[in-house]
Amino acid sequence: MTQSRPQEPEPSPWSADRGGLSLKPFDVQLFRESSETTVAKLEKHLADLSIKGLALTEPAALSRAARALMTTEQESIAHYDEEKLSAIIDLYVQTGIQVHSPGYMGRQFSSTVPLAGVIDFVSSVVNQPSSFYEAGQLPNVVEKIMADELNRFIGWPQDGFAMITTSGGSLANLTAMLAARNDKFPGFWSEGGAAYRGQARPAIAVGDDVHYSVSRTAGVMGIGEAQIVRLPLNGAQQIDMNRVRPALDAAERRGLRVFCLVASAGTTSVGAFDPIDRLAEVARERDIWLHVDGAHGASLLVSDKLRHRLRGIDQADSLTWDAHKMMFTPAPCTLLFYREKDKSRRAFKQRASYVFDEEPDIYTALDSGGKTIECTKRPMIMPLWVLWAMYGRALFAEKIEYLCGLTRAIHRILQGEPDFEAAHQPESNILCFRYRPRWVREQDVHRLQVAIRDRIKLRGTFFISKVDVDGVAALRVVMMNHLITEEHFRMLLAEIRAVGQELSGDRNDTHQPVGGRR
Repeated sequence: MTQSRPQEPEPSPWSADRGGLSLKPFDVQLFRESSETTVAKLEKHLADLSIKGLALTEPAALSRAARALMTTEQESIAHYDEEKLSAIIDLYVQTGIQVHSPGYMGRQFSSTVPLAGVIDFVSSVVNQPSSFYEAGQLPNVVEKIMADELNRFIGWPQDGFAMITTSGGSLANLTAMLAARNDKFPGFWSEGGAAYRGQARPAIAVGDDVHYSVSRTAGVMGIGEAQIVRLPLNGAQQIDMNRVRPALDAAERRGLRVFCLVASAGTTSVGAFDPIDRLAEVARERDIWLHVDGAHGASLLVSDKLRHRLRGIDQADSLTWDAHKMMFTPAPCTLLFYREKDKSRRAFKQRASYVFDEEPDIYTALDSGGKTIECTKRPMIMPLWVLWAMYGRALFAEKIEYLCGLTRAIHRILQGEPDFEAAHQPESNILCFRYRPRWVREQDVHRLQVAIRDRIKLRGTFFISKVDVDGVAALRVVMMNHLITEEHFRMLLAEIRAVGQELSGDRNDTHQPVGGRR
């Protein structure tokens, strides 16, 4: 009986005379076709200047729509379907915030410079992680170039400072405070808090309106939220200098040693700037590391007209700066600066032979893997550097100045509207305000603002946010798009009034407090 031979597999219809495994999704011609489809869709999206807010889709419905676009093929690679790709891009673009629309005024995510998106596309295709020089050579070189360029506005000695990129401001704040803790408590990294048992407990001092990532950092670092010293604010929502020293003295009496003081340069709530120069004086007096969370407002440094908001920044020990906010690049792209480069290596202390070389050289000198928690890191500096290389500082300065000037202008508009009140004087491109018609009771002001924001979001024409200011909700706009004008803001006020009247009718019909039933 003859033994049957194993059946040879049929040749793939996609095979090519190039050796190895040929897979159609990697085909260069298909890459061009799919890219052209995508670019045409995005060009149409960017050309649409209509006023759009947020088309909020019910999650289950969006999940069904997404699943309907998935292939049912399980045994072999499905064929490329251009119509399906078009539908996926449409679904992606249409759901979520519309950062390029004049109706988008709600968050700090930026309307990006289109060229930055193109470079981000290149980064996705060439896939060169930038934590180590050998993997991403140009990103590591231009990271140093951008550090030098931007330090001209900070003012540190050119050969003494350091800058690394991180995936977001929260991670930058954590990294800086780890460096600060290890600087002031050298044994904490290796031995933990037990090394300091019986001594003053490590603590962090922050403004009462500090970003939540700073509070979260205290928990992540094992310091504990109970060791956060909250510094009171003044009427401008800045750290109140008259109460800083008493608060630090009280912390010391509680057995705390404040090792890091966090100042804000553009708070998330209202865009306020703490007095960095005066806080630096206190930090020097008490041997405290001064970290500035400039995630939102550090970009004002590139403007000759607005740089004074960060007076004293050259006296800080570290600075967080989000380029994906006011430098208009894709997220994330955060820059973490250290005044002293040696201290940039104090956040992390590991050895790993598979990435860290035993003998440093001119190449490994540019590695950032030892200074950040990220072993694999996107080359996020590339979009920022290309914009700077192609257009220069003026692109950023002009847009920032326009947005901050527009915010001052809409503040003046509010002052002329008797049924509105501004919650603060704007220092950047964030403004919080309240709708306060005569018919609203004092105890209902908070609920009215929340109800207005929610209903405007559902209407889908404008997208705004809300925040509590002095314990009472306020409507909040963030001017991130240079296509927004004063007229767009007047249209928003008209919509707020219309929504307010609707809510007034709801209240009269139901005899319930504004905002719905309790």
